[in-house]
Amino acid sequence: DPLPPPLPKKQLQRAESLPEPGSSHGCHGDREPRAGSVLYSLLAAPLRHGEGAPRRDRPSWAPRKPLTKSQSLGEPLARSSPQKAPSPSLKEVTFGTADGELGQLLESPAGVCGVVLGCQEASLARLSARMQEELVGPEERQQLLEAELAGKGWAALGVLDPQPCCQSGDAWYFRVGFTFEHSQLQFAAKVPKPCCSSLGVQSSLGTHCSIQRLLGRFTDRLPRELVLPGIPGKQTQGPSREELACPAPQPVLQVLLFAEVPQQTLADFVKGSHALHRTSPGHYERLGCLLLLQLCMGLEHLRGQNVAQGDLCPENLLLVQCPCPLRSQQGQKEPLGLSLPRLLISSFFKVQEKQRPCSSSQEQDWSQGLAAPLPPAAAELNVGRLIYQILHVDVSLENILGFRSKKLPEIPSLSIYSAGLKRLATLLLHRDPHERVSIEQARGILQVLLWGPRQELFARSRKSLELLRSWLEVKRALLLLKFAENSAGARVSPGLEEWLCCQYFQRVTEHTLYQVTQVLY
Repeated sequence: DPLPPPLPKKQLQRAESLPEPGSSHGCHGDREPRAGSVLYSLLAAPLRHGEGAPRRDRPSWAPRKPLTKSQSLGEPLARSSPQKAPSPSLKEVTFGTADGELGQLLESPAGVCGVVLGCQEASLARLSARMQEELVGPEERQQLLEAELAGKGWAALGVLDPQPCCQSGDAWYFRVGFTFEHSQLQFAAKVPKPCCSSLGVQSSLGTHCSIQRLLGRFTDRLPRELVLPGIPGKQTQGPSREELACPAPQPVLQVLLFAEVPQQTLADFVKGSHALHRTSPGHYERLGCLLLLQLCMGLEHLRGQNVAQGDLCPENLLLVQCPCPLRSQQGQKEPLGLSLPRLLISSFFKVQEKQRPCSSSQEQDWSQGLAAPLPPAAAELNVGRLIYQILHVDVSLENILGFRSKKLPEIPSLSIYSAGLKRLATLLLHRDPHERVSIEQARGILQVLLWGPRQELFARSRKSLELLRSWLEVKRALLLLKFAENSAGARVSPGLEEWLCCQYFQRVTEHTLYQVTQVLY
């Protein structure tokens, strides 16, 4: 192209040599602002008002246009086709964010209130992700462990205890050691009982805090020192002289390896907590709500994977000690009965399968007596039955399915959670399957029972979306302040209950609260 006349060329060079409006450091070789950042939006914002673009937005090789009469010498040239600048993201805003970027945010239509609320939601999401990583472990480390354990058998593992650390309804669990990256790790070796296996399903469930995650599996003969209670030929007091002289071959079984080492089952916990329920009913029933909440969250995850629970009974629900237990100012841990364990679902089957891998004797008797499979809403019925069992009220499947002509057993009112748990059990065991609440609704009811809003909130003001929205905003702010104060005082470590609370306030909306409180209250 021919060069422009000399005079317009001089004016163009002078206009480009002048400092850009609002820029005090553009000539020191700073890096270009990243697209999508708040700073990028700040620089590109004048385009929306027709004020032109900064000099650096135009490549040096682009054809130059002569100045028009309406343009001054210090005004940068406008683009021929301006683009809309991306809006600032609150997820990147921190205490160290530059004041210039904060000023841009404060001029947005949302104002100060919108910025604060958005930052609170983003902070809760970050805290929740960190706490979840503490509970289940980093994803990269899990993948490295899976690769390291591939092809390994009993020879690469060290049996730490010949007795099972836990016996569920469908398997035995043994503590084993494994050396990984110069550190000794403890795993749980799961030895399935006869006719109880869900390996094909268990290897493709994804990561969830309430689901057993498979690290490895192999088929091998059991070590001779392992004790399998209840199996003929396996003595609990060591081999006899005849067995030492002519040892019988050990059975060949498929073994599964898990990072979580269970301490007991939910059935063991309920059986040993009668005294705790009697002396501290509020604390025990709150633990019951938290355990049921973990179960409902796990069941939601399984339904998303097109997988259902195998035998949802207390004997097949495992309890694992959390890696971040509560501790007092003296650094002492709470007694095991008072701390919240992590609940794991350990039995699965594909939804399209007709037979479940294993069932308890109670359900076997029930199925044989009625000569029919479990109803489609078995999860809701089983969770309703678990509420009674956790509260030490005996109820069987026959009572549940035959309660059309009789009332359900009464649940004594011992704490602020008793009435809500009774209401939830009634809704889960409704005689009409179409009127039963779903697992998702049960999860929401448990969250409201644990963290509100409670019924007294509506004593002065009529329940409305505006009231629930205001309550939710205040509770989020108070939750973040609680985390900050606890961190400064070093009194407690964020653990499982704090993560569950974060999950609730991070995702719940005033519309969900309105629906749940309508059903509950």
